[in-house]
Amino acid sequence: MAAEESVGYNAAVESFRDNEYPMLQGSVYLDHAGTTPYSKSLMDRFAHDMTAHLFGNPHSASSSSQLSTSRIEDVRLRVLQFFNADPNEFDIVFVANATAGIKLVAEALRAIPDGFDYAYHQSSHTSLVGVREEARNSVCLDDQQVATWLAGDSPLGHAGRPTLFAYPAQSNMDGRRRPLSWASQLRRSTNSGRTKIYTLLDAAALVSSSPLDLRCPETAPDFVVLSFYKIFGFPDLGALLVRREAEDAFNSRRYFGGGTVDMVVCTKEQWHAPKAQFLHERLEDGTLPIHNILALDAALDVHQQLFGSMAKVAAHTSFLSQRLHDGLRSLRHGNGDAVCTIYSPDPTVCSGPIVAFNIRNSLGAWISLGEVEKLATLKNFHIRTGGVCNPGGIASALGLEPWEMKRNFSSGFRCATENDIMAGKPTGVIRASLGAMSTISDVDRFIDFVREFYVEKCLPRTNVQPVRDEGHADMRIHGIHVYPIKSCGGFEVARGVDWEVRAEGLAWDREWCLVHRGSSQVLSQKRYPQMSLIRPYLDFQHGELVVRYVGPISGNVSREIRVPLSQNPKVFQPHASASRPSRVCGEDIQAQAYASPEINNFFTNALGVACVLARFPPGGHGKSMRHAKAHLQKHQLLAVRNRATIPGAFPGPPSPPDSDSEIDRPILLSNESPILAISLASVDALNEEIRRNGAKEVSPAVFRANVVVSGSPEPYVEDGWTGLRIGRHNFRMLGACRRCHMVCINQETAEKSEEPFVSLSRTRRFEGKVFFGTHMCYCPEGGGISRDVQFPTIRVGDAVHPS
Repeated sequence: MAAEESVGYNAAVESFRDNEYPMLQGSVYLDHAGTTPYSKSLMDRFAHDMTAHLFGNPHSASSSSQLSTSRIEDVRLRVLQFFNADPNEFDIVFVANATAGIKLVAEALRAIPDGFDYAYHQSSHTSLVGVREEARNSVCLDDQQVATWLAGDSPLGHAGRPTLFAYPAQSNMDGRRRPLSWASQLRRSTNSGRTKIYTLLDAAALVSSSPLDLRCPETAPDFVVLSFYKIFGFPDLGALLVRREAEDAFNSRRYFGGGTVDMVVCTKEQWHAPKAQFLHERLEDGTLPIHNILALDAALDVHQQLFGSMAKVAAHTSFLSQRLHDGLRSLRHGNGDAVCTIYSPDPTVCSGPIVAFNIRNSLGAWISLGEVEKLATLKNFHIRTGGVCNPGGIASALGLEPWEMKRNFSSGFRCATENDIMAGKPTGVIRASLGAMSTISDVDRFIDFVREFYVEKCLPRTNVQPVRDEGHADMRIHGIHVYPIKSCGGFEVARGVDWEVRAEGLAWDREWCLVHRGSSQVLSQKRYPQMSLIRPYLDFQHGELVVRYVGPISGNVSREIRVPLSQNPKVFQPHASASRPSRVCGEDIQAQAYASPEINNFFTNALGVACVLARFPPGGHGKSMRHAKAHLQKHQLLAVRNRATIPGAFPGPPSPPDSDSEIDRPILLSNESPILAISLASVDALNEEIRRNGAKEVSPAVFRANVVVSGSPEPYVEDGWTGLRIGRHNFRMLGACRRCHMVCINQETAEKSEEPFVSLSRTRRFEGKVFFGTHMCYCPEGGGISRDVQFPTIRVGDAVHPS
């Protein structure tokens, strides 16, 4: 439709909309893919039909029942004609919605003696994804993998059992359309002769604004599902269209309901004869939704009266989506950066009238989806935000790997929660969906809304450094370590890897622990030195914590176990079984104990102690949360007051107060603080003292620090630091780390010795206590939220500037 034609069509839409859609007065409706407002004419027409006639249960011979039967069959034919489907080639089964149609197909194929295999496109709605749980084998495919399959290389092999391939005609996330020809191409592929392949098309998003033409049964999908309320707004009804050549898929279906059988024998024998003339007679169990089907008859009439044809609706919405896409793409901040990151393809490409996007501020930080939706709601804009029930499409658009999504889940993310920016990435999108009743003024008002509230012409002040300092400072991060399981071995972060810094400390640090089965005490290396031989490894590719025991072990037991990084409730003991609190560092905590005997026996066998693995993830409350206890010691306060200016010092956060009162800082299972740092210069000085006493020097690993700093001008200068700037981020020093005998355990061999504690007692004793290393925490920058503030990271080699 040309621009001038669309303007005329918009004028027509504007003229009837206030009368036909009174609920839209003063509102901008951009959520057509979620639900559609119904028109006044439709409701008047339906109400008249209900008051003028008496409709009975179709399973009867009364005049009211026969009227229902006749009208239902008329509607069935009208729906097939709406999609140009020949009733000799297709049957239509009325269902509650598109999801119910999908489930009907899945349950039928599941009943086949050997089951079925399943392949689905990554842009599938959640309802299509869920079919995989019914299949023997399943695989998720992208466009290239589908093309490879069409060329003859099956992604599922050739097991002989039927295969179902499902995909959306149009993604409900970003509007991208997939070829309807995939069904016929798959039938012609070289592997089709070796196994039966069915195709399932999810047309729910497509048919809301575009025609679906099924006039050619040879090229049509075997099954098509859709929801009528997405086309007409009312009734709440769906359909499963079945190509008659694919009706054999339902031959093994076992369940039958009222109205689907010709005879049932119950006494002495169990036998039944299903209806056989039409497929829908066998599948529409129980009494049909009579009134919804009759409302569909009215909906078909009114929709044609208001909009003419689906082809006109498609042209109209295509013009509007191009206008919305271009308008959002043109918005720029004062520094020239784009306001919107758009995930939908350009509407000139094969795409439906959906624009999915997110908003950034002028510093590159993502704007909260929840805050956008709250403001939009107040301004009477109807949009949708979040994961929009399209997990594969969201993951692909936002670049979310499986381990990242599982990490978000472990950190508290759930569907419909406000955790919409996690680890520097949005967890969903803003979706604007255009429909037949949408107008140019709707689109323009929404673009103006984004411009008014999210375009920053006057840029905020910020102290964030533009680039990471990697080439000039003398002091640098020499090593980064996290200790996923408290008191067990460490995981070394590889050079060049950005590691997330959280309020609780470094990501994945001390999130798990081992709990004694009898005392509920959290185990520690001080009592069980061999815990150092339990070596965790974070395998993000597979979303697992891989734990290996490298010490001596007796019997034929496993040396390795894999624990999901995801906080899956199924792997933990029920709350009633795990209600007894554990104790760590003298305080009660409520950790989530694992239920798996395989996992718990692995640790029990390794240590020779009856214990269970437990998790203490971020985001807890009450006894599921702990706070830092570290504070500046007197010898540090003196060093702060008396220290000379450090050459090259970088201005950092304000000096902490002399009092011990501090903001409550969350920690997980670390003893005192979010992050522990040591200096290699201090380790070298300590080793000199150890060598003078004729003992063997120690590795920096015995101090189990998170951050190891090199290039310090002198040993123990960290006593006088009030803060650090590492790379682009500020950290506040919380106080020196008080040491115990645990530093005497060799982290490679689990052997105990006197050093370095003896030498520390000679050189680092203050008021009767021994200190080495320093506690610190992350301090977000002021002056505006930037991309770095949303996802702070450090890496080996980062410059370190003390203050």
